[in-house]
Amino acid sequence: MWGNGRSGITSDRKQLQGVKHVSKNDISKLSLFKHTRREFRERMQSGELKACIIPTAATEQHLEHLAMEHDWASCLHVSHEIASRLAPHVLVAPVMSVGISEHHMRHIGTMSAMPGSWLAVLFDAIRSMHHAGFTNILVLNGHGGNVAPCEGMWGQYLQRLEINLHFRSYWEFLSDDIARDNLATGHFPGHAQEFETAFAMAAFPENVREDAMQDQEDKEPLEATAAAGQVMIDAIVERTAKFVQDMIDGVEVAEIPPFMP
Repeated sequence: MWGNGRSGITSDRKQLQGVKHVSKNDISKLSLFKHTRREFRERMQSGELKACIIPTAATEQHLEHLAMEHDWASCLHVSHEIASRLAPHVLVAPVMSVGISEHHMRHIGTMSAMPGSWLAVLFDAIRSMHHAGFTNILVLNGHGGNVAPCEGMWGQYLQRLEINLHFRSYWEFLSDDIARDNLATGHFPGHAQEFETAFAMAAFPENVREDAMQDQEDKEPLEATAAAGQVMIDAIVERTAKFVQDMIDGVEVAEIPPFMP
């Protein structure tokens, strides 16, 4: 039997009205692009900023019921929540909102970059943040199509920069136990199915088209609830924040591949 239906979704949203999220004022302190050059320079020179998050994701179709910004909006949401928890020591760079999405291009509106050009821009973003003074950089990913190209190049990035540089997808920080307790289908991350739909219901419900959930072929999204989405977001943020703090503390240190003697 599928689903919670619209009445269940509405009820979940009411329950989440008291949940505290990062405010616009907070974002101005957490985001690189909200700083003037003086503000950023002074924070770096003071030693206050210790780590940078670079969100990567995509703009692509998410079935009939989710907005196409979902991947980058969810990754940026997690990034801001992490930086808020670790304030004032973590800064979020601008999100890379176009990803490697050729497998979605039959659905018009999807935007896609070729792997080589995308990886070049990502490296330049990392290099820029290193040039600014960051030696702890987490590339936090929100799109599955970006994973294999990054994994293939990461060793070379580490050898070129020789810094504490990590690439992780945000859903990697969701434990199997919490996923099992909150996903009726047990399936994550998937694509616009229960996990991503629950995330959107909790973080940005205006991006969920409830009528479309009822009449599209894929019925998995009907199992999603905002309450479950919030539990999973909180768990992801908690574990990812710990990972970033461990980077700062020297516990999580990227292993640079050996150079030839």
